[in-house]
Amino acid sequence: MSKSNNKIRLAVFKFSSCDGCQLQILNAEDELLRLAQLVDIAYFMEAKRDWNPGPYDVALVEGAVSTPEEEELVKKIRSESKIVIPIGACATAGGIQALRNWANVEEFKKIVYPNPEWISALAKATPISDHVQVDLELRGCPISREQLIFATAQLLKGKRPYIPSYSVCMECKRKGNACVVVAHGVQCLGPVTMDGCGAICPSYDRGCYGCFGPMDQPNPKAMAEYCISMGLSKENIARLFKLFTGYSEKFREVVDEYE
Repeated sequence: MSKSNNKIRLAVFKFSSCDGCQLQILNAEDELLRLAQLVDIAYFMEAKRDWNPGPYDVALVEGAVSTPEEEELVKKIRSESKIVIPIGACATAGGIQALRNWANVEEFKKIVYPNPEWISALAKATPISDHVQVDLELRGCPISREQLIFATAQLLKGKRPYIPSYSVCMECKRKGNACVVVAHGVQCLGPVTMDGCGAICPSYDRGCYGCFGPMDQPNPKAMAEYCISMGLSKENIARLFKLFTGYSEKFREVVDEYE
């Protein structure tokens, strides 16, 4: 990667999102101070007022593509960046705003805005990978600070970061958590969701909400059938899969079938 003043040029962009993943970068605090010695943060409007144009070595992109402007901007970012990394559920799976993908966005605009004709929005909110090639994805709502630091450190070394792709159940086993499905009869997406959060919800006897999206080679339809055996209705199963990462390909299969 090219360097400016012996530093890698990093840019952080925001599309349609809540800023939570950008805040995770800032929450790194001590690690961020050390990182600043190795990285030239060329663009990061959440953290600094001044910015520098591309090209960039690494671009972190938060948020889904929801407007025509974002659709064009993501292509520009890709052309100016050697490595593009979507961060968070919105950027990797469409996020909460992708709930509109199963409805008519024009109806929403009429209900919410006094002048809906002023609102420019795409019919669907989609992940970055639907529009450009990406080099790595950091999932979660928000992303894991630890995964972010690890991935950045590996990139600085010229390595491709390894991100775990097994299920949340593996983390529950490591932490000695009792299975919330078996012990409490709670519906949980842990068996089909990628680890990365540290099994936060199951650690507090709550079912996994699927924030990190489908694990590697999941079987969400089998999970849905098991939920039926637990007494959950098809409508509620669709709602269970339709949260943070419901528009990801594998979870969407269940939503489309059960809704």
